[in-house]
Amino acid sequence: MEKLYKKILEKIGEDPTRQGLSNTPQRAAKAFKFLTKGYEENLDEIINGAIYDMESNDMIICRDIELYSLCEHHMLPFIGKCHIGYIPDKKVIGLSKLARIVDYFAKRLQIQERLTREIAEAVQKYTNPIGVAVVVEAQHLCMMMRGVEKQNSSMQTSTMLGQFRKSHATRQEFLSLIAEKR
Repeated sequence: MEKLYKKILEKIGEDPTRQGLSNTPQRAAKAFKFLTKGYEENLDEIINGAIYDMESNDMIICRDIELYSLCEHHMLPFIGKCHIGYIPDKKVIGLSKLARIVDYFAKRLQIQERLTREIAEAVQKYTNPIGVAVVVEAQHLCMMMRGVEKQNSSMQTSTMLGQFRKSHATRQEFLSLIAEKR
């Protein structure tokens, strides 16, 4: 990957041996490896058995989980936050595991629509809840820095499974709770 970054620098007319760029190919390769580490990770190992018995079936919400991903069309970042809600059916997941699920899927070349669904399906798989709701809000640099150059644009996507899809009241409760100001 370092050789390819060096070629990219040359192709744009830069001198990859100049002082400010001499280590850029190595740094860029290391950064890109980090930003796409989701390909090398194993979700079962990340969850690591952090599923616990729980008799409650009250809604659980973790909101404002920051995320950083790369759009698969331009390989430019999109940055935002994820809100996850679920209604347990005898099983809950360790709170930090929700953030780790977000990172696992975000650290890949992505589109926001698929990212949202993958997060919801993973929570569904590991907890088998009555319902799962995921909302992702993000700003895409591919739209802000190039193309139409709309710096104030953002995108929202949602995936609703189970009770969140079936019940308007359940869905509205979740949406109103994630919208509340602190």
